[in-house]
Amino acid sequence: MVIQSTLSTHILSVVLPRAIQSDMVTVSVKKGDRLDIVADAWHMESDCHYEWQVHFAPGDADMPSVRARFASDGKLSISVQRRIPGQAYGCGPPCGQTVGTRF
Repeated sequence: MVIQSTLSTHILSVVLPRAIQSDMVTVSVKKGDRLDIVADAWHMESDCHYEWQVHFAPGDADMPSVRARFASDGKLSISVQRRIPGQAYGCGPPCGQTVGTRF
């Protein structure tokens, strides 16, 4: 997983094996400015499970802005907007709940 950050956005990207299809990827927004990403080809026995936990600095990431794309070449790209220091933000989805995205 490669993470590139600009002043406005964090971009996470990884190229997954061809055996991993979009319906085998889950991206979850968690409490504490954290993303959990799981890619699992449950029908295979080896080289089939990938998992990442990405922690952002407190208040740095606008977690409701998380967007994920899965390209036909197996590249998973996740973008997260950064918060502007001093700007007030609402809670987004119900506070304290995990929001999962399946493709």
